[in-house]
Amino acid sequence: MMKKFFFVFSFTLICAGATLNVSAQTIRIDTVASPLKTSRLTLGGYGEAVMQRMFYSDNPSRYSYPETYKDKYHGRFDLPHVVFYAGYDFGKGWRLSTEIEFEHGGAGSTYEIEKTEAGEYETEIEKGGEIAIEQFWLEKTWSPYASLRMGHIIVPVGITNQYHMPTDFFSVLRPEEESGILPCTWHETGISFWGNAGKWRYEAMIVAGLDAERFSNEGWISGGSASPYEFKIANTYAGAVRIDNYSVRGLRMGLSGYYGHSALNTLKQERYASRNVKGIVTIGAFDAIYDYSNILARANVIYGNLGGSYDISIINKRLPSASPSPRTDVASDVLSFYVEAGYNMLSLFEKTKNGDDRLYLYAHYGFYDSMYKTAEGIPDKAWCRKKILRAGINYFPMQGLVIKAEYALRQFASPYNNEPSISLGIGYSGLFN
Repeated sequence: MMKKFFFVFSFTLICAGATLNVSAQTIRIDTVASPLKTSRLTLGGYGEAVMQRMFYSDNPSRYSYPETYKDKYHGRFDLPHVVFYAGYDFGKGWRLSTEIEFEHGGAGSTYEIEKTEAGEYETEIEKGGEIAIEQFWLEKTWSPYASLRMGHIIVPVGITNQYHMPTDFFSVLRPEEESGILPCTWHETGISFWGNAGKWRYEAMIVAGLDAERFSNEGWISGGSASPYEFKIANTYAGAVRIDNYSVRGLRMGLSGYYGHSALNTLKQERYASRNVKGIVTIGAFDAIYDYSNILARANVIYGNLGGSYDISIINKRLPSASPSPRTDVASDVLSFYVEAGYNMLSLFEKTKNGDDRLYLYAHYGFYDSMYKTAEGIPDKAWCRKKILRAGINYFPMQGLVIKAEYALRQFASPYNNEPSISLGIGYSGLFN
């Protein structure tokens, strides 16, 4: 690992993961090695805190009765992600990496004695949130061209799963154009083979398939990765690939894809087997990052298809109410894209243009539709079609530190109400030794 402190703290009004920026190219910390490092143990992590003011209702019925919930507002404080990283170099090409993630501050419960109920013991839920192992893998490297990674790993489909630190995007939260349709951060247990060859980086992996019971109209397959059980169902398997190119100075372009069966990867697969449903999930994505001469820009396009979406929708809506399934229709196709660009305003002034600090003024435009196309007999949900407009600032007082502020507008077609918000946030990410 690179013996370099890399710290990022971002404070934003909407939401905000760990990379190192080297010569305008973004490289993940779990792929960096350095002969200068003397300790075999590497510690690090990332995290963020967020404050939001949303000028719209958070009532779940606001799309069913838009007029009733017009001119409402709410606010939130949150800790979207706090992650602790530890890696160990065993030598001879063997490495171990682990990440434990606390989402929304983690979860907590305690035993208490209720004074109003004859002193009975009760379990009290202190707070919401999640604690999860985001990465846990063992890797063998033979050369820069060939490494084998085994364990719990990131599925690098799209831009955010590969680059999910608070410094990897302008918005306070991770871009919803991806997190609204794909698992984010998407991590699965499996095997990955990756390497670098000249100006190219490649990766191919085999992981467990998604769970079709967890698909929904609002999030498409985004819930299919997480398991509500003590184990991850792996009746079927899936494959993912990614190729990145760095030929142009300051520019990284990437293609990624995913293919796997989901219908039989459920706890009671006979529901789908009786209808001969495979639930094949196919995803293709293109993304790019340009970081050179005080300009920082990003773009991402995703298209996804779900085979057998009609049968999956019918089956899921008939699941018992106690099921962890959302029990909604699901689309056959989804579409998502966004572009964002910022300029370092400090480069315009003589006293600050050569400094370590940067101040990006940026704009963002995106679109995604989690019900872009539906099978015959499955109604479209117009409120799943969203345009996203953002504008704000990212201030980096030094390498690895960022402060964010933004205004965002989520636009809908009539009769739904638009959803504006303001956000501030703080976050960090990096290697501490």
